[in-house]
Amino acid sequence: MTREPIVAGQFYPGQKSGLIQTLQKIVPKGSDEPAKGLVSPHAGYIYSGAIAGQVFAASRIPDKIVILGPNHHGFGHPAAVFARGSWRTPLSETQIDEDLAGQLIDRCSLLGDDSVAHAREHSIEVQLPFIQFLAPQAKIVPICIGHSNLEDLMTIGRSIGEVLAQIPEDVLLVASTDMSHYESAHNARKKDLLAIDMIRGLDPEGLYQVVADQRISMCGVMPVICMLEATRILGASRAELVCYGTSGDVTGDETEVVGYAGMTVL
Repeated sequence: MTREPIVAGQFYPGQKSGLIQTLQKIVPKGSDEPAKGLVSPHAGYIYSGAIAGQVFAASRIPDKIVILGPNHHGFGHPAAVFARGSWRTPLSETQIDEDLAGQLIDRCSLLGDDSVAHAREHSIEVQLPFIQFLAPQAKIVPICIGHSNLEDLMTIGRSIGEVLAQIPEDVLLVASTDMSHYESAHNARKKDLLAIDMIRGLDPEGLYQVVADQRISMCGVMPVICMLEATRILGASRAELVCYGTSGDVTGDETEVVGYAGMTVL
């Protein structure tokens, strides 16, 4: 099965030439420093593409990548692995790492082989052109995470980390999320920094709690929690903020913005 792009021409250019030109503008020269995880936004490239470009360029992109994204629509399995086939964008076609996907499903009963959750979901798709641009040979495992309790999220993350710890090659975990939605720029930054501090501290439990307590409308908090627990299992020692911004930086309207953070977990 090939998963065709659904937001090409909307969130990012729909033609190969235009997409290449955009990526050349927003992706700086890549780094050779390995990372265990990334936090990357998933809005339209006009709003968050430069932040995503900086965070992908901040680390070496290996040949195996697990991409965790939120399930905005609620369709399909609550922890859906796209386990077979490929994903296409106007840039190229990327193969699923079917062996790794199978290992993850076998290890964790909370993960399910399901393409339905991915069919209309944009949060993983918008990450893929950056990967194709920087590491065209890479294979991916897309996992769409719906609403779950903290215990289940930690179990998923721990299981992912345990599987990846047995793999000799480097595997990168990408957690797709935007931050606060439709707050003033001042309030968004204030709230988002609370969440960012928890990610910096490699504290998935603290992130879950602060997002709930402060009512931070961080749509991908659950994928980030899974990623943080997985990278803790893999021996992560720190996380760094690469860049932060809001949609107001682009539109000039700071009365109601969406926040975007790019982070590396090392």
